[in-house]
Amino acid sequence: MDVDPAWLPAAAFRAVGARRTLVRGAGPLVDTVRAEVARACERFGGRVVPEGTPAGLVLELTGGAGGTGDEEAFACVREGGTTTVTAHGGRGLLYGLFHVVRLGEDAFRGEWEREEHRPAVALRMLDHWDNVAVHPVMGQVERGYAGGSLFWADGRARGDPERVRAYGRLLAACGINAVAVNNVNVHATEAHLLTDRIGEVAGIADALRPYGVRTHLSVSFAAPVVLGGLPTADPLDERVRAWWAAATARVYEAIPDFGGYVVKADSEGQPGPFAYGRTHADGANLLAAALAPHGGTVHWRAFVYDHRQDWRDRTTDRARAAYDHFVPLDGEFAPNAVLQVKHGPMDFQVREPVSPLIGAMPRTRLAVEVQATQEYTGQQRHVCWLGPMWSEVLRFRPDGEVPAGRLADGLVAVSNAGDDPFWTGHPLAQANLYTFGRLAWDPAADPLAVLDEWIALTHPGAPERLAAGLHAVLDGSWSTYEKYTAPLGVGFMVQPGHHYGPGVDGYEYSPWGTYHFADRDGVGVDRSAATGTGYAAQYAGPWAKVYESPDTCPDELLLFFHHVPYGHVLHSGKTVIQHIYDTHFEGVEEAEEARRVWAGLADVVEPARHARVAERFEEQLRSAREWRDQVNSYFLRKSGVPDERGRTIY
Repeated sequence: MDVDPAWLPAAAFRAVGARRTLVRGAGPLVDTVRAEVARACERFGGRVVPEGTPAGLVLELTGGAGGTGDEEAFACVREGGTTTVTAHGGRGLLYGLFHVVRLGEDAFRGEWEREEHRPAVALRMLDHWDNVAVHPVMGQVERGYAGGSLFWADGRARGDPERVRAYGRLLAACGINAVAVNNVNVHATEAHLLTDRIGEVAGIADALRPYGVRTHLSVSFAAPVVLGGLPTADPLDERVRAWWAAATARVYEAIPDFGGYVVKADSEGQPGPFAYGRTHADGANLLAAALAPHGGTVHWRAFVYDHRQDWRDRTTDRARAAYDHFVPLDGEFAPNAVLQVKHGPMDFQVREPVSPLIGAMPRTRLAVEVQATQEYTGQQRHVCWLGPMWSEVLRFRPDGEVPAGRLADGLVAVSNAGDDPFWTGHPLAQANLYTFGRLAWDPAADPLAVLDEWIALTHPGAPERLAAGLHAVLDGSWSTYEKYTAPLGVGFMVQPGHHYGPGVDGYEYSPWGTYHFADRDGVGVDRSAATGTGYAAQYAGPWAKVYESPDTCPDELLLFFHHVPYGHVLHSGKTVIQHIYDTHFEGVEEAEEARRVWAGLADVVEPARHARVAERFEEQLRSAREWRDQVNSYFLRKSGVPDERGRTIY
């Protein structure tokens, strides 16, 4: 089949394409805007008109002050029968065009006052965990559930610039402005992208550039040793500093608008500054110094913890690790170094508290990282729209006052896109990619309103029954997935390695630090300051107090913070054990209902799309039943407490 147009089908441009449009300005991104309008006009009968001709739409580059915010901002107004979009920079004009596309005919109705639009967050990036060479365990894309890589195949760049360009177009249409094109776990082949294979990266950058998407590269901290033949990668060694400066200068010769580096160091076996007795600030600042003369940024990931811990030692807590490692370094990172922090303290679980690191480092630039690829949320075999989760994270107020979305200097998502014809494997997972872009632009946006945008763009002119059906399937899908998987914030309970399907004790006795401590008396991890690991005390005052006691801890996070008896009564009025039973039965019932709703939309959805989703629903329902039966049976056998409703538990 042809590649799915996702949220940019031709019909989405009908309102723009039916008008006479004047495009004022010059430059590569203005050329992109002009070409988009011309293509729409050719299809729908409008015309790109010359200066001095009456127009229904004016897209105007005005010039003016610099700065990323100004370069990406735009204003629009409708008066005298003309809709006018103005911007200081090419990116702003491009985003303004896509804003008009989202509005559709409403952009050309009545008159309305001038509106100004600018992104709340300057950097809105996707990290692709793509490998150049197929990894023997993780394959072409680590945690990839949408086919192969958009960028790499057979050990080299794919040589498919049109598909990459189409991807950049989709990203620009939802406000994403940066892409890291290779895995943060940098293996031997991928390390060479920094040096002798930078030309392949430049080719990808060329394809993304017309839509204002800057290219970033994941690099190995050990590159001076692996690639440069030096005996050390010590960040304070002058030879190492000179090597990085020279290598970075060559990168910018090949890609003048290169965005910068992404680094995973001293994490899960990746090399880092600890080997030389140096700090993470030392390591990050080494690369920041090399990038600074060129305007680049280093994204230093805070996913650092002991993955070889003794499961018998209940004082060691993986959740504490990022805060313990990085808070003492606040204020020591260079201005162009960004600490990239996972939104929760563990690893992209279906339910985690917001990381206490967000808000705890006021003198350090932070980027909040989420995971669009559904590693722990159904792997794009289950429908699980993550907009509500991300919105909760971005609206969370670590100090009780300022939301996390305003504290962030950047928002990053691990991409869920691949070379699958539907881009994301599960066609409904496209909604996650679109929603991330729009929430990155405005973290305070209502995710349901964003979903309305995605539905209207992806299915322009669709009957109300389709929109209602998509909301019925998507709105509560995160809650449904949570219900039939790991309960009350305890997390994991997955099969080790590939992380798909139930494995209640899958990581319980492993060195990775992911435990639920279920026994005959109770379940959960004591992370209180009084009797547990002390993790709860890492939060600012208002939240430390809330999380410290099971009496005040929110139900959905109870087992993350506390070990409680099965008979503990939740705020909902249910006992923990009955909550586990009830939610697992409810989750399966909700998945069955979603499948039924989708089946009823067959006459209003393109056949190939409907068939793909229907096939995924069959697997989701099979897996949900397996989750229900394994989790409920596990806890019945542990607790000896029967289901008060007498349902079958094996």
